[in-house]
Amino acid sequence: QVQLVESGGGLVQAGGSLRLSCACASSRRTFSSYTMAWFRQAPGKEREFVARISGSGSSTYYAYSVKARFTISRDNVKNTVYLQMNSLKREDTAVYYCAATYQGGAVYGYWGQGTQVTVSS
Repeated sequence: QVQLVESGGGLVQAGGSLRLSCACASSRRTFSSYTMAWFRQAPGKEREFVARISGSGSSTYYAYSVKARFTISRDNVKNTVYLQMNSLKREDTAVYYCAATYQGGAVYGYWGQGTQVTVSS
């Protein structure tokens, strides 16, 4: 069983920054065996992929809309994944979800409860 708990969301002005955290608790497997990702869902829209990071942290991938503004990272000692968000735009407003998949599987089977990010003009 894997439990994911996000934190760090809030209200920020356009152009500002936020850092989201996602703490992972796994009863069976080590944190480094999971590929981790961030997704987001804006009101009235489908959930969309934001960024992912490999188990070792050596490989990352971003959605085009956030590339060069967001950075995903992880600390395999603290069992935590982060999303540093810079140069925030109003269109980044969404609920942000942390997700995990074992050994890079295509389906993310574990999800957090989400954290709200609101960017004001």
